[in-house]
Amino acid sequence: MKEPAAAYKVIPAPGSGSAKVTISLPRQLLAFADRLAEESSKSRSGVVAELLRREEEARIQALMIEGYRELAEETLREAEESMHAASEVILRDG
Repeated sequence: MKEPAAAYKVIPAPGSGSAKVTISLPRQLLAFADRLAEESSKSRSGVVAELLRREEEARIQALMIEGYRELAEETLREAEESMHAASEVILRDG
């Protein structure tokens, strides 16, 4: 599967496993990011990274919840089928 072309230039930061990117934000969001950075004693990059990590974690958690729901539904169906089969045997063999 071919990945889409990036709409931004990524510059690897030396020795950090990070990449330097340039993004555009509305002034209101930039001011908010600056307030968050000041309140949490982080850089703008730190604030953006934390928000993206939180979003990633939220998406993973949502996928896990959906998976567990599907597993529970499947388990319930299997239990109902087993009970039905067992009750037929009990009624037949009585």
